Amino acid sequence: MDLIQILEIDLKLINGLDIFNVWHIRRDKASEWRGGNADNMKQEFKDYGLPVATMYAVGVLKCLFLIMLLVSIFITEPMWFETVAGYGIAVLMAGAILMHAYIGDEAKK
Repeated sequence: MDLIQILEIDLKLINGLDIFNVWHIRRDKASEWRGGNADNMKQEFKDYGLPVATMYAVGVLKCLFLIMLLVSIFITEPMWFETVAGYGIAVLMAGAILMHAYIGDEAKK
């Protein structure tokens, strides 16, 4: 295993564990990164003007992409599996950045 493969696995693990942390462990806890003045994930989506169902849909998609990303560490073929997970997470994160900007959060959030 070369350095690039090790780095790729490390990045997948870091991203995967971060998503798991935010959506499962810290979902109902306050965070300096929460949008608006929210104390939990549900309130954050309300601050964005989105229905709670959107929170669940985004959560399901993020967790699905997380699982795909982590599985791609062990199963490297087919390559589209990893690609779909990466692009899916990227699109959802871009949406999160736009929502923070939409409600006027400071750049730190």
